[in-house]
Amino acid sequence: MNIELRQLRYFAAVAEELHFGRAARRLHMTQPPLSQAIQALEAQLGAALFARTRRSVALTPAGQVLLPEAMRILQQVGALPVLAQRAASGTSGRLSIGFVSMADYSVLPAMLREFRLALPDVSISLQEATTDVQLDLLAESSLDIGFLIPPLPDKLRGELDYHPLLSESLVLALPDGSVQARQASVALKEVAHLPLIIFPRPFAPRFYDLILGCFQQAGVAPQIGQEAIQMQTIVGLVSAGMGIALVPQSVSNLKRPGVEYRTLADPSPTIEVGLAWRRDNPSPVLAAFLEQMRKTG
Repeated sequence: MNIELRQLRYFAAVAEELHFGRAARRLHMTQPPLSQAIQALEAQLGAALFARTRRSVALTPAGQVLLPEAMRILQQVGALPVLAQRAASGTSGRLSIGFVSMADYSVLPAMLREFRLALPDVSISLQEATTDVQLDLLAESSLDIGFLIPPLPDKLRGELDYHPLLSESLVLALPDGSVQARQASVALKEVAHLPLIIFPRPFAPRFYDLILGCFQQAGVAPQIGQEAIQMQTIVGLVSAGMGIALVPQSVSNLKRPGVEYRTLADPSPTIEVGLAWRRDNPSPVLAAFLEQMRKTG
């Protein structure tokens, strides 16, 4: 059975007017072709849609059931141009975003809030993942954009664009019962004997090397105790008294009982978070996100 939209429009017009002549004038056609079209639709459906007399036209039970469904279909079809235009302009659609936990405590919430206000009809899919995982997802086009820690690997430099967002210092996270927690700032040589909780190097080589370089510059060797791939896990291990950690300053926004954050007496290195996306990604929603980012700075 192949019912045309034209037939549904004719049926809806007659059902609303309950008069073939008025419906024909509304449709800018003559009455005989309209009557023939309705008869053809009834033949296709195997049921009468209208009870006709010389003086009146009324919907049959079959017509009463069909009318709301026909109206729903016509409304959906009528909305298609608007939906297509909005998708093409990036004001609707879907955007998949990856992010390292550092971004969750700094730039990500504000950027998402501004984007949602500007484009409320875009569906956002969030995935917390380490930089290496995000790079793999970007390489296979399974992710639209990632909040990650540079640098980009050489093999992807020709495929990805990158925009820096934030650079911040590292601070020391230590158990609140430790002697050093009573100080305003702490030198690494004072805590070098304590177990260091750190990201595994394969997951965040830049971050790992930055932390070890900080100890090396201070002239001490860290005692690596535990490794964890989530910032909240690292802070949780510190709160459990398992050791100390060097974390981005924004992580101090994570108020976990049992943890104190102190500035370093030693020169503090900085760590950067930025956005990476595929240059060949044609998504209008991605383009809208990047434009919103540029507007908000």
